[in-house]
Amino acid sequence: MKIDKLALILVVVGGAILGTLWLGSMILASLQMPVIWPLVIMAAVVGYIAWRVLEDRLRSTEDDHYDKIEK
Repeated sequence: MKIDKLALILVVVGGAILGTLWLGSMILASLQMPVIWPLVIMAAVVGYIAWRVLEDRLRSTEDDHYDKIEK
């Protein structure tokens, strides 16, 4: 993957995270929820995404081409 494509992906993902946090904070401020719930929700979402990424990386057969090389 080229560095410019990676940088673009990081900028877009960072913007999406910031936009989601801003929108979530506006919604939660209007509902006057306790402080701990946003942290629990964000931790659950980040954990779910990390789990899915790890699961995809471990099950991907395309990334196993180095295992087939004789040493």
